[in-house]
Amino acid sequence: MKLSIRTFGAAVLLACLAMPAAQANVVVGGTRVVLPAEQGEVTVRLSNANERPALVQAWIDRGDPKSSPDSVDTPFLVTPPMFRIEPQRDQNLRILYTGEALPADRESVFWLNVLEIPPKPSAQDTANQNYLQVALRSRIKLFFRPKGLAGDALKAPSQLTFRAVSGDGGTVLVVSNPTAYHVTLSALSVESAGKSYDGETGMVAPFAELRVHVAGLAKPPAAGAVVHFNAINDYGAPTPFNGATAP
Repeated sequence: MKLSIRTFGAAVLLACLAMPAAQANVVVGGTRVVLPAEQGEVTVRLSNANERPALVQAWIDRGDPKSSPDSVDTPFLVTPPMFRIEPQRDQNLRILYTGEALPADRESVFWLNVLEIPPKPSAQDTANQNYLQVALRSRIKLFFRPKGLAGDALKAPSQLTFRAVSGDGGTVLVVSNPTAYHVTLSALSVESAGKSYDGETGMVAPFAELRVHVAGLAKPPAAGAVVHFNAINDYGAPTPFNGATAP
């Protein structure tokens, strides 16, 4: 009996979530996707770098890493949702916005999942051997960008503000984002008394705050302490910025 797409997705997802780190053969062309509302759709390129074909399933969720294709509810369609990709070949995924109402004054973030199921090895390949077959999932951010947003996404990181406070047994840096764009921090450090202290990283949502712990910094530095950070741009590249702690 043939498994339905939903049954198949739920079954292989359990294996995907529990597996150890491994190298995917199906590679997503980019580390993030930006879908401008005025375009209504965007294309994502997948490549199979392996010498064997692979079965791929794709879906979008709202931020739950345990999501499965039959449990998600988002305003996007992915086509094709399931397909076979031949060795050394590419496949385009189309992501289409269905028109569900989303905030018009800020970006919304979703997640694109690409699940790779390797082919079953032949009897000759596994003769007198034990083998474990696993499914590999790539998961990248999808930003839905409404038309006419104020400001510039590439300049949004420069508008972040920083405030150092006591908390969590040391210093916490409160990062505020006054822009309509998500800002992802891939590196962050604070200079205090001639030393540099590394902070946690993460994503600051539009018009929101992110609290990051600064390792080794016992008490908040004086106002004006320099903050160095890298922000990931629309093309997936880290861009360096500097800021300073507010009074």
